[in-house]
Amino acid sequence: MVTIQPTDIQIREATRRDLTGILALYCQPELDNGSVLSVEHAEHIFEQMLTYPNYRLYISVYGSLIIGSFALLIMDNLIHGGRPSGIVEAVAVDPEFQNQGVGKHMMQFAMDRCCEFGCYKLTLSANVKRDRAHNFYQSLGFQQHGYSFVADLTSALNPHPTASEPN
Repeated sequence: MVTIQPTDIQIREATRRDLTGILALYCQPELDNGSVLSVEHAEHIFEQMLTYPNYRLYISVYGSLIIGSFALLIMDNLIHGGRPSGIVEAVAVDPEFQNQGVGKHMMQFAMDRCCEFGCYKLTLSANVKRDRAHNFYQSLGFQQHGYSFVADLTSALNPHPTASEPN
């Protein structure tokens, strides 16, 4: 296990060249059941993400290694005095570098970006089964707020899954 300090970590916007490393992070079984997009599909989605204002994929880098990633959307609002809000999604840290401040550094970066944009809140969600993630986010000052509702549209989007697609 490699031991690092937060000062050893650089956070930057991801580029197309980073997608293979990011997809490797998403292979973790507790993240999306270990299923991962093809690089070609990820490239298409990444290019689409870049067309949204203030929706970016970030990576945490240690030397030349991608050790963490998250997406941050800062969206405009017609409520709350027109102040924007932030949403963090797809947080992942390489298991070899977990519990060393990587996730904390990434979330602080996301909070700082939201403050720069004048956001009134930053939200995220974590699967109800991921107690370690809940404890982590609470340790950073996130509070459980309201209820989260999900409409699973998987079957509506693909009513006839093939043998290689989950249903």
